[in-house]
Amino acid sequence: MPALAVADALRAEGADVVFVGGERAEKTLVPEAGYELRSIRVEGLSRTNPLKAARGLGRAALSLRTAQKILRDVRPDAVMGGGGYVAGPIGAAAVAGRIPLVLTEADSHLGLTNRLLAGRARRVCLAFPLADRTDPDKYLVTGRPVPWVGGPGFRAASRAQFGLGETDTCVLVFGGSLGARSINEASVDAFRDAPFRVLHACGKRDYEALRERLGTPPPKNYDLREYLSPFGPALAAADLTVARSGGSVFEIAAAGLPAILVPYPHAAADHQTTNAQWMVDAGAAIVIKDADVTPQRLDEEVGALLADTARLASMAEASRALARPDAADVIAREVLEAARG
Repeated sequence: MPALAVADALRAEGADVVFVGGERAEKTLVPEAGYELRSIRVEGLSRTNPLKAARGLGRAALSLRTAQKILRDVRPDAVMGGGGYVAGPIGAAAVAGRIPLVLTEADSHLGLTNRLLAGRARRVCLAFPLADRTDPDKYLVTGRPVPWVGGPGFRAASRAQFGLGETDTCVLVFGGSLGARSINEASVDAFRDAPFRVLHACGKRDYEALRERLGTPPPKNYDLREYLSPFGPALAAADLTVARSGGSVFEIAAAGLPAILVPYPHAAADHQTTNAQWMVDAGAAIVIKDADVTPQRLDEEVGALLADTARLASMAEASRALARPDAADVIAREVLEAARG
């Protein structure tokens, strides 16, 4: 999603954009956004399973050849790496072919792909300031691009889209593209009879099981979806969110939403905890550890915040102050400058 936001900014400047991706969400999202997608087969390197790690290395070597073929065919003026493992072969091929490379990092630590490529990149655009990455000629703090659409009337239109009345309170629950099982299960039990509306994007994996738990027909206050795309209207319609704390913290901030964050405990370098703390320090969120997520705890925390309207308003203002609405434009400018250079 950050890459799509930058792509839109590049296209607005007259650039042609081609994506290279794997078999995950990009397979659907990129063509739907009107961009060409070239496929590459690669997987992350397991840090716990030697056999999977060896398989990952083998696929990375094969995918480098595919990446080189793609670059020879597309002949780009610059390459932008999105930070994930799919960006590794393309970034390496760009370096080998002396094509200017710009990297983006969405999390509060530099991922493996970016650590390996940073030394050869023209610029590394950071979502968060990193204490060990301060060289101004190499690193630039831009924030994380989000595909946000706001403006006058957007919240009212978004709430109407989900059937929310003027006085309805809405809690948005989500956990990333695959969902978050601990949040999913606790939320269904905590909020099924709640006095507020719930908009819950649970991911495909858990959808059928959660729908069965809600019963037929489901509670009138509970709107369970596999996905919400585009996601901006859901953020704009809500008054509070319960979520993981990956790169989506910038989407939460763009919408000015107070948040209850549940960091994924197995994220690389525990970066979701660091991301969440960034919002907590600003007064925009509270944190619940994944191991502590129970229906009772969620019910208590959400109920307390919704009952304290002054605190909720203060958290919303603090969240909004963290937003970086110009991130996509700033990164697009760096990519264009690299291409022209």
